[in-house]
Amino acid sequence: MYNGGMAGLTYWSPNVNIFRDPRWGRGQETPGEDPVLAAKYAARYVKGLQGDGAGNRLKVAACCKHYTAYDLDNWNGVNRFHFNARVSKQDLADTYNVPFKACVVEGNVASVMCSYNQVNGKPTCADPDLLKGTIRGQWRLNGYIVSDCDSVGVLYEEQHYTRTPEEAAADAIKAGLDLDCGPFLAIHTEAALRRGLVSQLEINWALANTMTVQMRLGMFDGEPWAHQYGNLGPRDVCTPAHQQLALEAARQGIVLLENRGRSLPLSTRRHRTVAVIGPNSDVTVTMIGNYAGVACGYTTPLQGIGRYTRTIYQAGCTDVHCNGNQLFGAAEAAARQADATVLVMGLDQSIEAEFVDRAGLLLPGHQQELVSRVARASRGPTILVLMSGGPIDVTFAKNDPRISAIIWVGYPGQAGGTAIADVLFGTTNPGGKLPMTWYPQNYVTHLPMTDMAMRADPARGYPGRTYRFYRGPVVFPFGLGLSYTTFAHNLAHGPTSVSVPLTSLKATANSTMLSKAVRVSHADCNALSPLDVHVDVKNTGSMDGTHTLLVFTSPPDGKWAASKQLVGFHKIHIAAGSEKRLRISVHACKHLSVVDRFGIRRIPLGEHKLQIGDLSHHVSLQTNSGETKV
Repeated sequence: MYNGGMAGLTYWSPNVNIFRDPRWGRGQETPGEDPVLAAKYAARYVKGLQGDGAGNRLKVAACCKHYTAYDLDNWNGVNRFHFNARVSKQDLADTYNVPFKACVVEGNVASVMCSYNQVNGKPTCADPDLLKGTIRGQWRLNGYIVSDCDSVGVLYEEQHYTRTPEEAAADAIKAGLDLDCGPFLAIHTEAALRRGLVSQLEINWALANTMTVQMRLGMFDGEPWAHQYGNLGPRDVCTPAHQQLALEAARQGIVLLENRGRSLPLSTRRHRTVAVIGPNSDVTVTMIGNYAGVACGYTTPLQGIGRYTRTIYQAGCTDVHCNGNQLFGAAEAAARQADATVLVMGLDQSIEAEFVDRAGLLLPGHQQELVSRVARASRGPTILVLMSGGPIDVTFAKNDPRISAIIWVGYPGQAGGTAIADVLFGTTNPGGKLPMTWYPQNYVTHLPMTDMAMRADPARGYPGRTYRFYRGPVVFPFGLGLSYTTFAHNLAHGPTSVSVPLTSLKATANSTMLSKAVRVSHADCNALSPLDVHVDVKNTGSMDGTHTLLVFTSPPDGKWAASKQLVGFHKIHIAAGSEKRLRISVHACKHLSVVDRFGIRRIPLGEHKLQIGDLSHHVSLQTNSGETKV
């Protein structure tokens, strides 16, 4: 990044925690609320960092963090250092641990970081079931396990989990921790060894796991310049190709949420003057969010729009907190003079960040008032651009006929301003989809962040979390994303029944008779061919566009799980008027299975529904013996 040859080869990234609660300040770092999406992101991200893995070599060592059930930083007097996440076996297996398993099993990640919090009464960095048993045992990690920074100290000093620091050091190492981010193990391990709390062999195993990764990185292979990546340096940073990639990533990440009367894209011919208003209109550092290097250079939203047309700029608020309305008059005057108005509102790292969870979901301070007043004053179409990591309740704007369009841009990076302007003026046809549900404010009013349950519980008035389990009203649903063109889907081919082979008659006999389902461990998944569905996608509009087809499944009626679960997504670029065929592979063991309340993955027998865009297709599952109950 900007270390000029002083950086290490280990990158503690990606953050793959589930964005469970919309108030979480670190949700911006994650790929969203869905475990399958997070799992795919995790494995691809890791492979991108680590290289092709030829000969067990690493380009750099990635690290999936923060394991596990970590998604609360500082809320209502409860912070991550003192939080005990009470999580069911079911939620751990089918939500919280899914992306971490993908990191290890599919991504072959070099490292996993355990989190600050406790899970069911045990610090994650001192829990042998989570570390030795699961990461290294079941998933077979080829690498090391590292603590979050100072978390071994936290489990002793803050959580008072052990009586002495030596016991804390010993417990962590014996649980499977190999490396401490911080000085705690360096200070206390020798005394723990002398007291017989930990053995030399256990320490050697931890050292072997870390040193092996150093070897895989080539750190003992002599002069770096003689090896594949040894000549990378500052000249390889901020190249034209990299800057183009930053721009393309920003363009692809923009989500069109509302486009009333097709008011977008704007026209350089009709909209010769655009009022650019709002506290995020001319920002730079805000656009790169957190955990970022030094940008090569910035294009702000104001600058990006200024490349297309003449602009009139008014901040409206001094910052995103928008504590007063003294500047609103000038903003309204600008909107009256312009052919179109773009309001760039939202959040920044002072509102949502590591160790900063939000109190609510509304726009901060007087931002809502500014938007409404400017929309009333605006002579032309009014476009609301939202810059934020987490969802915002903008029901007022969705219901205001004077607000023509709503766009969410996340924190779009150094080229964010160019990407926003490209979408506003139609150089880019937006194709992004929301990775998380946008809830109304009243969703969180009586919902503690400390309640980790995913599933709704009507008996106690608990609404459930994420699109998989919450059934109430939303501002914008998970997966929403509009385009300037239109797409039509047609099912070309799709099997209607699948027979699930069992491993043996003994497996059948040993399987429970409690429900109409087969344990995945009792199914012969290797012998099961994937279910191939062919879908024709046609661009029926007048503009080329990129379309992301989301594939959801729903199990048979019963007590199974979510009403629907994302199992795949397919992104294709289709020219106006043309058609492409997509082949979608659905595997019964992987995609049609659910996790029961004991944490056991099962394949429900009976009729499953596939939701492919706006198409529905039903598939009947039975065992190869024709039974419907195993």
